Amino acid sequence: MSFPSLKIGDLTAQVPVIQGGMGVGISLSRLASAVANQGGIGVIAGAMIGMHEPDVAKNPQEANNRALQQEILKARALTTGIIGVNIMVALTTFSQMVRTAIENRADIIFAGAGMPTELPRHLLELCETKKQEFKTKLVPIVSSARAATILAKKWLARCNYLPDAFVVEGPKAGGHLGFKPENIQNFEHALENLVPQVLEAVKPFEDQKGRAVPVIAAGGVYTGADIRQFLDLGAAGVQMGTRFVATHECDADERFKQSYLTAKQEDVTIIKSPVGMPGRAILNEFITTARAGLTKPFKCIFHCVSTCQQEKTPYCIAQALINAMKGNLERGFAFCGANVFRVNKIISVRELMESLQREFDETVSSVSKGMHAMMNAGAKNKTPAER
Repeated sequence: MSFPSLKIGDLTAQVPVIQGGMGVGISLSRLASAVANQGGIGVIAGAMIGMHEPDVAKNPQEANNRALQQEILKARALTTGIIGVNIMVALTTFSQMVRTAIENRADIIFAGAGMPTELPRHLLELCETKKQEFKTKLVPIVSSARAATILAKKWLARCNYLPDAFVVEGPKAGGHLGFKPENIQNFEHALENLVPQVLEAVKPFEDQKGRAVPVIAAGGVYTGADIRQFLDLGAAGVQMGTRFVATHECDADERFKQSYLTAKQEDVTIIKSPVGMPGRAILNEFITTARAGLTKPFKCIFHCVSTCQQEKTPYCIAQALINAMKGNLERGFAFCGANVFRVNKIISVRELMESLQREFDETVSSVSKGMHAMMNAGAKNKTPAER
């Protein structure tokens, strides 16, 4: 049995898997295009994407926009598949990067780490000022049904635009989390509870507009069996991050990937990020030192995140994540999902997708065998008259 396709408006992904946008520099054009070539949706992470540009410290806005354009064009040269961009609402360059992504024909913009209330305005204004039709799909990342409802109402009221899909991200995700620290382990906020709630919240808007708004499950999705579970709950697809780090095509340094291979379950920790949100990462000496307040104060040169509390934090998160991406984990740390300890080898994106398909098929097969066995047992228990 093949995976069902994932449809977002007029876009169709043959595999219902979105590769999560992972910054800084973990998912760029190489990984995104590899995923797209396997029928999934590849995603370029916009956070500090201009880190390799020579003028990033002096002119971060221009450097990041330039780099985003280059990465989209690189991905386009490598695939005819679906390429998305993840742009954090908290970025100081959010508006400009959204417009850059739209003008360069990104297929989808995924926007989280804040409420992207103004996202559709940028698309509509560009269509009007450029006298062109831009078809970029707009997909908010939310962590609750309430957030989905608020965004749908605001987008419709202000722009008469309904989100093209929602990604609902649970507390097992990697990186910055949209939950209070005390709620991360709370079963009420588990992804399997959030997905049905968001589906229910979205239904009235689908009825109002007469079109589907796919809901994509994210955070802790690891196997083909997990994919089956969330599709059975009504999700149209899933988003996965951790599994794609452990691929040859991932844009991070090999030492970053190795940190995933050596991570144990007890190494997975929740940090208090300088941007004001909790985050899931692999515990290392850098994090331990930061918690003890022993890292030296720094001068902010990137001004990348509007919510960063630079006067209260002992380190620059942008620089720490850039260091980690380059493999310099003594001066940074690796964000990860809750299941990182299950990673045991680096494989190709193709091998990963094929293994997910096999696991999905095995789950479907085992369910059908179980139902068949139950039916046979029921038939054996019937009297000759009942048969």
